[in-house]
Order: sequence, then C-alpha cells, then structure tokens
Amino acid sequence: MKKLLTGISAIAMLTASVAYADTTLKLVEVITSPERTEVLKGIVGEYEAANPGVTVEIVSLPWGQAFEKLATMVAGGDVPDVVEMPDTWQALYAGSGQLASLKDHVAGWEHGATLTDKTVAMGSQAGDLYMIPYGFYLRAMFYNKKLLAEAGVDSPPGTMEEFMAASAAVSELDGKSGYCLRGGPGGTNGWIMFAATMNGTNEFFTEDGQSRINEPGSIEGIQFMIDMYQNGYAPKDSVNWGFNEIVAGFYSGTCAFLDQDPDALIAISERMPAEDFAVVPMPVGPSGKAFPTIGFAGWSIFSSTEHEDEAFDLVATLSSPEANATWSKRVGVIPIHKGADQDPYFQTEQFKGWFDELNGEQYEPTVMPTYLEQWGYFASTVLLETSQEALLGQRSAQDVADEWAELLTSEYGKWKAKQ
Repeated sequence: MKKLLTGISAIAMLTASVAYADTTLKLVEVITSPERTEVLKGIVGEYEAANPGVTVEIVSLPWGQAFEKLATMVAGGDVPDVVEMPDTWQALYAGSGQLASLKDHVAGWEHGATLTDKTVAMGSQAGDLYMIPYGFYLRAMFYNKKLLAEAGVDSPPGTMEEFMAASAAVSELDGKSGYCLRGGPGGTNGWIMFAATMNGTNEFFTEDGQSRINEPGSIEGIQFMIDMYQNGYAPKDSVNWGFNEIVAGFYSGTCAFLDQDPDALIAISERMPAEDFAVVPMPVGPSGKAFPTIGFAGWSIFSSTEHEDEAFDLVATLSSPEANATWSKRVGVIPIHKGADQDPYFQTEQFKGWFDELNGEQYEPTVMPTYLEQWGYFASTVLLETSQEALLGQRSAQDVADEWAELLTSEYGKWKAKQ
C-alpha cells in the first residue's frame, strides 16, 4: 500500500510539474523605454529563476499608442495576465470588472503590511484593491544653469510670470528655446497643472458638479501654454513631443526648462554634469500657490487570467521591497514601502525640488480624477488632439476648455450617480 501511495504521489507530482511547466504569463508594459524594459526583464528573470515552471512573455507597447493598442488586445481576446496599469486607466478597467481583486492576495503577502497608506489608497477603486502601484511621480522644474546664465537670468523662476520671462530670455539665444513643452502623448499633466496654478485651485469640480477647467483662471493657464508655444519660447517640433523628446531636448541643451517627474532624472544625470542643472519646485501662480501633479502606475491582474496565483506571485516579486527599491532608483519614482525614503539615494540634492514641494505649504500636489471611467480616454485622446489644435492656432483656449469641461462634467455626473 505504501508503495502504491508513493507511486500515486509521484505521478501526481509529475503531473503538477508538467502543468506548472506549461504556464506562460503574458505581461504588458505600456510606459516603455529601452532602459525600463531592461530593468523589468532583470526582475522578471529573477522570478523565472525562482519559478522554473513559469515563463513570462513581456509585450512592450509604445506609450503613444498604448491606450488604443491595449484596448484592441483586450477587445480581441488577447488579454494579458499582468499589465502595467497607469492611474488614468484604472477606473476604466476596474469599473468594467476586468481586473482581479488583489485585496486577499496582499493580505496574505509577507510584504503587504509594509505598503504605505498612500500606495494602498491609490491602488484602490470603490473599496477594493485592483493595483499595487510601483511608485509615484511628482512634477518639479529642471533648469539648465548654463543657459540661464548665458541669457542673463540670475535665478530659476519662482512664479509663472518669471517662468515666462526667463523662457523668453533664453529663446533669444541662437538655436535655443526656453521650455521643453510636451505637446504630444502624455502631455495632460502640463495643461492641468498650469490651469490649476493660474486658477488658484486644484479642485476639479464645483460643489454642484461642474468642471472648473473652463473657469477664467483655468483658461489663463491654458492660454499660458499656448503663448509659450506660439511666441517661440518652446521648440516648434514640441507640438508632437512626448517624454523621450522633451527629456532629450533638455539634456541636449536645446531648451532650458523641463517640468518632469523623477524618472527624467535618470537619463539627464547620465548625460549632464550634476553642476550644470538643478531641480526646483514648480513656479507659483497669482494665488501664491502651485499645484504640481502627482501620478502613479502599477501592476494589475486581469480577471480573465487562468493563472491568478502565479500572476500575483509575479506582481509580488515586482513589488517586493528589494525589487521596488531597484525599480524606483532605475525608473525614477518615489518608492512604495514604509521607510524606503530613508535610503541615502533619495536624500541627495538631486531630489531637493521634489521634497521641497512635498514639504512646502505653497505647493499642493494634484491627484488626477482617475475615478472617472473615461478619464483615460480624455487624457490619451481628447485632450491630446484638441490641445495640439490649440497650439497650432486652430482653436482658442476658451473653445478647448469648454469641450473638456463638457466631457468631464458629464463623467463626474455618471460617477456621482453610482455613489
């Protein structure tokens, strides 16, 4: 009998091993760059080494078309197991029931208790956890010390008015521009941030549910962006620039200012001497305040996966304190585990601008209304197309603001009705 049980056990183990060996997880990354992909491959490689029966297929989508490409994949049944989920898409996929709940998985995870409260809050929708964010992005202003000195600008701008004046001065230099404007994919934050700063508030809606994006102050902020481009204070090609182009524009010395998150610091630090640039808080508006945007992305699991446990093991590996520390430093985000900010890496002058914003009363980080189901569509498609039309002089600031307000007010009403 003992021999029979042993034989049965051996067969069961062999069968399980074969089934496990056939497991392939598809992971889709959407905020893609060569450097990020290499970091991701390294962490995934560690997961595969620890789980020899599992193979992870990484699919990299270019950010400019990622929203549409992922939607097409999902609609066509080519649904990944794990996906890099930007905050702007979370409500769409979680709200339609396409993401698996991670609450029970995290509750039983050895590192679940060390996730910061903000991490858990940001990864949640309607009381459930659908994402483990891998870090946070906060906007601050990079500036080129040499270009400012050459243009006769004594110090980095502290106000929006000074920012415009300094950009104008640098643009007088031969072949130089003031501002690396992001007119192409991913440019939503700039428009929202400057609108809020000129309007004196980062509240998206009034008490009666109306969007504030077409209030007079907000329109001033939108017009500020249009003026920067049309007055020649930003490169002409920047109407189409995405992340890689604006970062390259800064480290190549094409333009003097760049508003970006810590992820830009990696490429810039590799190509510019530390003494040639610095990072300061975003300039304040007429109210004496600035509203730098704070965003995030993370790892989610599609509910259609046939391998949820293995998929969470992959997410857990990507989100472990050690892996997240590596990811944060290499990708450029504020880490997600308690105590990680005490790492000497994050206590240098390079991060001073971001921590000044986090600690200064005049700076109020702005969280996008990602709870709106169509926010991803608005940010990735509607705002992109209409803002480019405005930059090119085809539409007015008032015109695009009214269109944005109509869509956002409608979406807020739908969301409010479900509460």
